[in-house]
Amino acid sequence: MSEPLVSTHDLHKSYGSVHVLRGVSIEMQPGERLAILGKSGSGKSTLLHLLGGLDMPSSGRLRVAGLDLGSISRNECAEFRLTTVGIVFQAFHLISNRTALENVELPMMFAAQSRRARRKQASAALAAVGLTDRLRHRPAELSGGERQRVAVARAMVNRPRLLLADEPTGNLDSSTGEEVMAEIQRQIKLVNAALVLVTHDEDLARRSSDRVLRMQDGVLA
Repeated sequence: MSEPLVSTHDLHKSYGSVHVLRGVSIEMQPGERLAILGKSGSGKSTLLHLLGGLDMPSSGRLRVAGLDLGSISRNECAEFRLTTVGIVFQAFHLISNRTALENVELPMMFAAQSRRARRKQASAALAAVGLTDRLRHRPAELSGGERQRVAVARAMVNRPRLLLADEPTGNLDSSTGEEVMAEIQRQIKLVNAALVLVTHDEDLARRSSDRVLRMQDGVLA
């Protein structure tokens, strides 16, 4: 078997006196789809942020794509977020005064790609999620489903090895949510990316993953 894409051992995270993660150990293989179920406050989003290099563990081992995220430098962590991982949030997190195309371009701007290359790659990413006719629209001019598709295109534009999705359908009606989740599945299949889906929706978790884990009070079952 190949080296795990994700490997954590006895992972802990505390904020002051609040112990959010309590000894989380998981392994994921390249291309695997993992769903983490849990109620609000269970620690599942904190785990996602650690896997995405958005926060640092308090203790324990955390390796993603061969990198020890608990010990790499700030510059190495920034490079990891640009090249290895993509993140889709429930709240979209699009920049309101930028067009769909400009929002998708952002990761490549930080990677210092040329304007021409950025435009070409971002246009292709938006076309892949069915938004060719929305390139020049700003978030306020898009539906909720379209905004989430822009967020998916942005997360996938650099062809990450790992996609993290934090309640990606939480702000959408059921029909639109199913369409967006189907698009996420299609995109990760195209590049053989692994998926970590965080949700409180048991049906969504089972339909969208190869394996389901449950989190309660910072502990995985």
